[in-house]
Amino acid sequence: MIFNEVKTVLIEVMGVAEADVVESAYLIDDLGADSLDAVEISIALQDKFDIEIEDDDILRMQTVGDIVGYIEQHN
Repeated sequence: MIFNEVKTVLIEVMGVAEADVVESAYLIDDLGADSLDAVEISIALQDKFDIEIEDDDILRMQTVGDIVGYIEQHN
């Protein structure tokens, strides 16, 4: 399931608690992501799913669910 794989990436990259990573969680407000985290998340997701994520696209993703939806559309 894509959500579980995204969750694993976010936990590894950001060091957040597993329980905090839900589809409705906001990357900045709930998980504390900053611009450096966005770059690291983007690179990790591109490697894991073998997709290309444009910089503008990753910056538009506000929630964990946005990431999952993007990957579902582009995978």
